[in-house]
Amino acid sequence: MIMPTRIPDMNTTEATPHVVGADESVDAVNDYFYERGWTDGLPIIPPNEERVEAMLAGMPWRGADELINIVPPRMGRATLRQIAVNAVMAGCKPEYLPVVVAALQAVSEPAYGLSHRQTTTHAGAPLIIVNGPIVERLRINCGRGLFGPGWRANATIGRALRLVLVNVGGAGPGVDASQTGHPGKYTYCIAEYEAANPWEPLHVERGFAREQSVVTLVNTEAPHSMTENIQTVPEEIVRTFASCMATLGVNNLYSQGNPVLVLGIEHAQHIASAGWTKLDLQKALFEQARQPWGLAKNRGKSKGPRFPEFVDRNDDTSMVPIVREPGDLVLIVAGGAGGKSMFLPTAGGQSLSVSRVIETGVTV
Repeated sequence: MIMPTRIPDMNTTEATPHVVGADESVDAVNDYFYERGWTDGLPIIPPNEERVEAMLAGMPWRGADELINIVPPRMGRATLRQIAVNAVMAGCKPEYLPVVVAALQAVSEPAYGLSHRQTTTHAGAPLIIVNGPIVERLRINCGRGLFGPGWRANATIGRALRLVLVNVGGAGPGVDASQTGHPGKYTYCIAEYEAANPWEPLHVERGFAREQSVVTLVNTEAPHSMTENIQTVPEEIVRTFASCMATLGVNNLYSQGNPVLVLGIEHAQHIASAGWTKLDLQKALFEQARQPWGLAKNRGKSKGPRFPEFVDRNDDTSMVPIVREPGDLVLIVAGGAGGKSMFLPTAGGQSLSVSRVIETGVTV
């Protein structure tokens, strides 16, 4: 039974495999992993040779020892085999492996700022948003309860990414400095409900083809429910949302970035039926989700790194938005029936959203 090969010691980069005898019990393996900080605290599937090889079959067009990315802060080498080991531990199916790989590639882009995200005191976790045909094929939940339990793909894909960040990147309990964390640090993977979306889905908005499968990674806080069961006109729904989204403590008010709005399907229907486009909604929230500079200037956090130039810091009535421009608000349609949408704040402009195509091994 192969143990993760990048974590024998927080002070070394040695990559020597640790082998457990074939007669070891699942309980013994879990105890061994847990004592060494190689799990998220939940039981894992022991990554023996047979399971790892089966997982690697999910991406047969890549070599098992091919380097996918270097993962900070330890600067561990995330080969495909290392990712497969952690995907086995998380309970993934082999067909999930390309999504995990794409998610790791996305958080490794400079705009995401992984090194800081791995060691920050902020509560954020890497949210994986999946778009495209792979959503239906892998049965990634985009509807009722999408942030909750019950869906193997959602649960294990998000968990696999977290285990790679811990086991290869070294962001375990001794390094992750998050003051509070949140449950998304166990697993945080959803999909957009494209069939219920009256507008273009996220990946198309970002320039990808509708038939491509894409992940978008955003380091967000826990979802905050915004209830509007009474108002049905867009202007009033926006008024409700703006009040929730631009609170004085939210980091996006001081450092903008790419906060996420998961728009409920009923809210989307109300807004679209009034003739609004997605951009109309983003523009309205850009204009209304604001606070006066006089209230924001001496509270919260540092103002930046991308604080809007149009805010007049000599005028206490100048209004501060939560995004620098309308398109910076990540907006998807998802969830079940009901008058609720979700707002997911981020740390701000030092960590931006990144989208990445999911490899299928098919050359078009």
